[in-house]
Amino acid sequence: MAEKVVIIGSGPAGWTAAIYAARANLEPLVFEGAVTQENSEKGTLPLGQLNLTTEVENFPGWPHADVGALQQFSQSALPPERYGVLSHFYTGKNAHTGKRSAIGPELMEYMRQQAANFGTRIVTDDIVKVDFKKHPFTVTSLEGKTVDALSVILATGARANYLGLPSEDRFKNNGVSACAVCDGALPRFRNKPLVVIGGGDSAVEEGTYLTKFASTVYMVHRRDQLRASKIMQKRALTNSKITMKWNHQLDEVLGSDAKGVTGARLKSTVDGKTEEVEASGVFLAIGHTPNTDFLGGQLELNEKGYIKWVKAARTNTSIDGVFAAGDVADDYYKQAVTAAGTGCMAALDAERWLAEKGHH
Repeated sequence: MAEKVVIIGSGPAGWTAAIYAARANLEPLVFEGAVTQENSEKGTLPLGQLNLTTEVENFPGWPHADVGALQQFSQSALPPERYGVLSHFYTGKNAHTGKRSAIGPELMEYMRQQAANFGTRIVTDDIVKVDFKKHPFTVTSLEGKTVDALSVILATGARANYLGLPSEDRFKNNGVSACAVCDGALPRFRNKPLVVIGGGDSAVEEGTYLTKFASTVYMVHRRDQLRASKIMQKRALTNSKITMKWNHQLDEVLGSDAKGVTGARLKSTVDGKTEEVEASGVFLAIGHTPNTDFLGGQLELNEKGYIKWVKAARTNTSIDGVFAAGDVADDYYKQAVTAAGTGCMAALDAERWLAEKGHH
């Protein structure tokens, strides 16, 4: 028997879609992703990009709270095995102290549990193949499981592009970031020098945004001119807080486990010489890659490779009965709250589509 709705992905979009679908008695089945070395290296483990962040200060409803209160909330809200994933934030040598916002892993565990509370079934596996050429649709998992679905919600997100340096990975969430809007206002970055890697519109946007908080922003670009549009170039080149580091690339992120990022070693693309700059953060702004490989070219994508919404203000894709939510279809906002919003929309769109087809 075909599932009413299968949701692929487990970030804010996926769990919000699951919450709405479950409350509408659609009995959603969520494939949250597999725990594999490949997914770890790509940054595509279950719970999405937010699970790789530190404090989430821009998600409504989570003001600063005492860590003890957050611990009590987690113990109350989560079953023991899921609380165990978070326990090191509350006890032990790496425990947080004082008041703070919920951190990414906490927020994602809460979303996951909220979906489960309403009856969402969760499979910890990747979907590696889909067949949208017939209806019901068929999805196939990494472990070889096949599931038929009357409707599908794609919420697989987009992964930030990194250079592949071991030091990048070492300091992720401790000074290395791929989202200035998400992390730029955090205390560790305020009134400190920061480094932005990249030369396109996104890099200029990130660098300009960071000047609200940083003492200086070093923009590192491997060429002698920006790739950004003319108006964006002007914005960077006329900002007194931005210092251009032309013809350079990131050679190494510098820091320690105790302090996190303390600087960056830059290497000249002209003569190979290196120099070190002091910085409390390194922001990678070299783009994102939407997680769409498993679709096999069956859906229409936009010019940047993101799933295309084919109806204004709706989450419909080019295949009737397949919907997309979150960063896999959003190349512009890319925020947790907007992903959650489109997850809600996708569930409502799927529910109404199923009702129109006579599936209740």
